Amino acid sequence: MVDTEEPLDSASDWVAEHTRRYVESGGEDGHYWRGVPTLVLTTRGRKSGHLRRNALIYGVHGDDHVVVASKGGDDHHPLWYLNLLAEPKASIQVGADIIDVTARTATPDEKALLWPEMVAVWGDYASYQEKTERDIPVVILTRR
Repeated sequence: MVDTEEPLDSASDWVAEHTRRYVESGGEDGHYWRGVPTLVLTTRGRKSGHLRRNALIYGVHGDDHVVVASKGGDDHHPLWYLNLLAEPKASIQVGADIIDVTARTATPDEKALLWPEMVAVWGDYASYQEKTERDIPVVILTRR
C-alpha cells in the first residue's frame, strides 16, 4: 500500500504511542511488547477513506500473519476489522519490513486451528472471548 498520505493512529492513546514508536524506530522499539510480537496494520477507513494504523499482537501460520479482532472482549468489532471487511487490501509492518497483504476472516475450520495458536501467543484472548457473546474473529493476512 504505497501512499504519501500520513496515516492516522489509533484513538487509544497507548496504542497510538506504541504505533508511533514502532514506525519511527523501524520496529526496533515496539516489535516486542510485553514479551509478545506485534505488527503495525495499516487499513483504509471504510467511512473516512483515510489510512489508519494500529499495533496488534500477531502470530505466524505458514507464510501468513495472523491477528485477532478481540478489542479486549468488547461486544463490538474493532474498527480496523470493519475496515478490512470493507477493503481487505492493507499493509503490515513487521519489524522493519513493510508487506502488502490481503486480509480475510478465518473460516470456522481455520479458526479451530488458529485460535489455540493465538491463545498460546496471548493468553488473555481466551478471557476476552468469555467476556463477550461476539464470536471474536481471527484474521489471516496473506502477502500480495
